[in-house]
Amino acid sequence: MKVPSPKSIRVLVVDDEQPARQRLLDLLRKDARVGCIHEAENGLAAVDAIRDEKPDLVFLDIQMPGLDGWGTLAEVGADQMPLTIFVTAYDRHAIRAFEANALDYLPKPYSDERFAAALARAHERLADDQYRDFGQQVFQMMAREPAADAFLDRIVVKSGATTRLLPVAEIDWIESSGVYVNLHTGSKTHLHRTSLQELAGRLDPTRFVRVHRSAIVNLASILHLVSLSHGEFELVLKNGARTRVSRSYRAELEKRLGQSL
Repeated sequence: MKVPSPKSIRVLVVDDEQPARQRLLDLLRKDARVGCIHEAENGLAAVDAIRDEKPDLVFLDIQMPGLDGWGTLAEVGADQMPLTIFVTAYDRHAIRAFEANALDYLPKPYSDERFAAALARAHERLADDQYRDFGQQVFQMMAREPAADAFLDRIVVKSGATTRLLPVAEIDWIESSGVYVNLHTGSKTHLHRTSLQELAGRLDPTRFVRVHRSAIVNLASILHLVSLSHGEFELVLKNGARTRVSRSYRAELEKRLGQSL
């Protein structure tokens, strides 16, 4: 941790993925105006750090398991939230607020130049009380937004007289089966009545990606890829399952990975 100078700012980095946190830490340490840097690996830890450390600036990942970025904002309270730069691979929730230029966000993957621009803007706003007040007004507007379009974190699976709440994070991949889908978790398969298209729209796109017209996979469950002919790949999952990445969905997978296959 760096020793802060009298004019330095205190920064909190919040992301559930250690490499993502480390990238921000490395970039922040290059700025002489940044003093103490704290880390949090989830929303609950972020809430505690904001209350205890009172950072001037927060880099907050939006998509996190459990308490996500929006939940962190709600838990801390809009009036107590420091100036925040959201970090996201999927900006559907962010665009409407950031168009006002009151806040900023980093779209994953981001360049060093994009980070530098966001941090420079934060320095300017921290030095201007009017900007900060405007930012708090936008936070309050966002905090009032309904959570009706939140992504699923559990799926209700019925089997006879038994109803199970299946955590979405446990799903390795999803396979279309007519008017049903098969939810594969480890060595188990759960039949759920919904279309693959409908379910795809309710899953966090930073965690799940469609790789075929009949298959969706959890990125965290991918072990490796095997190159096939004509630009197609076969995904090998940690549970031993295999599914094909069709050419029409390859670009979507590359976009989620932030790099070419």
